[in-house]
Amino acid sequence: MSKLHLDSICNQVIELTNEVGHFILTEQTKFSNTDIQKKGFNDLVTYVDKNSEKALIEGLAKILPGSGILAEESGETEKKEYTWIIDPLDGTTNFIHKLPCFAISIALVKNNEPILGIVNELNLKECFSAIKGEGANVNGKSIKVSEQSKLENSLIATGFPYNDFKLQDNYMDLFKYLMTCTQGMRRIGSASVDLCYVACGRFEAFYEYGLKPWDVAAGALIVKEAGGKLAEFNSGADYIFGKTIIATNGLIHKDFVLAVDRYFGK
Repeated sequence: MSKLHLDSICNQVIELTNEVGHFILTEQTKFSNTDIQKKGFNDLVTYVDKNSEKALIEGLAKILPGSGILAEESGETEKKEYTWIIDPLDGTTNFIHKLPCFAISIALVKNNEPILGIVNELNLKECFSAIKGEGANVNGKSIKVSEQSKLENSLIATGFPYNDFKLQDNYMDLFKYLMTCTQGMRRIGSASVDLCYVACGRFEAFYEYGLKPWDVAAGALIVKEAGGKLAEFNSGADYIFGKTIIATNGLIHKDFVLAVDRYFGK
């Protein structure tokens, strides 16, 4: 796939997320608790997620005919060389409670490697994007990770486990440690947005476990293209499909990975 083709695809996908995002924001004003369904404990879905995903899948099929789909609500189609990984509404719980942080997250992967990533945070109207090898942007403006090199001066983001509590003691011990040796901790409720905030320098690091590919595929590429570093817990490299992720500005990466591995080591 040529560079020109990816640029064109990126612009078309951004426009598609703007259209679907308008639907999401409009429906939020009409939404009620009777529209909530449960996929599992603390795992919520609404007609807004489902209809948004349907519109995204239909739009992406027109943009790149013959591509595969891996989506949160509908699962995976037949595996293809090029596959879209889609979260139609990352931050559903925030959306339901009318908290202003949720996003559409879309990645295009070639043989499981992200080559295009878009995270459109709808409330602040910030659309983050990246093409492999071409850097990262927000609303067309280039972004870079922060230049903070000390953990003690870093702001850290995380996500709380919502239905996988097997490692909650490890998680809380790490959380307490980071509270004492960083500038602060934040939990926004949207992993894709957390990753983008690392990419643009608002956070120095983000970590979480129990994640799915649609939570991280787009944001991880954006971090990488903005100059950041990524890893799994235990220093693995399969942070897209491995269910755990560490993303940093690179300068605190070694210290931060050591801290996480202290509590989640093999």
